[in-house]
Amino acid sequence: MKILTTNYITCAVRTCKSVPNSFPLHYKDAEVAREEVELNPAFLTNILPRIEWGALVQTAVELGFTTLPTEKPTLENMTDETLRDLHTLLIETQVMEGKLVCANCGHEYNIKEGIANFLLPTHLV
Repeated sequence: MKILTTNYITCAVRTCKSVPNSFPLHYKDAEVAREEVELNPAFLTNILPRIEWGALVQTAVELGFTTLPTEKPTLENMTDETLRDLHTLLIETQVMEGKLVCANCGHEYNIKEGIANFLLPTHLV
């Protein structure tokens, strides 16, 4: 599961639909893998306005990536180093095994072989 995906998902449990604490989901027992991919600055600058920066920084720190700036960079002040760090985190890094956990209800979504299972038992839908 690419780290970029985490910035766009929230808890699917019925009681969490309107609760801000259900985003972002937090990684637990994450096994991270990195696959080198050619740097694509155009993609990163295009996706930057769509990223919830606070959630991304929080997720990055939880996974051990501490090089992102706390404030969201603008396209004008984006350094090459920040661009490379974003590329490494968002594009090259993926969680192969572990769980995503909702801070609101505590529900855990298993990640196996890089795929998160978001299917809920019927009593939570």
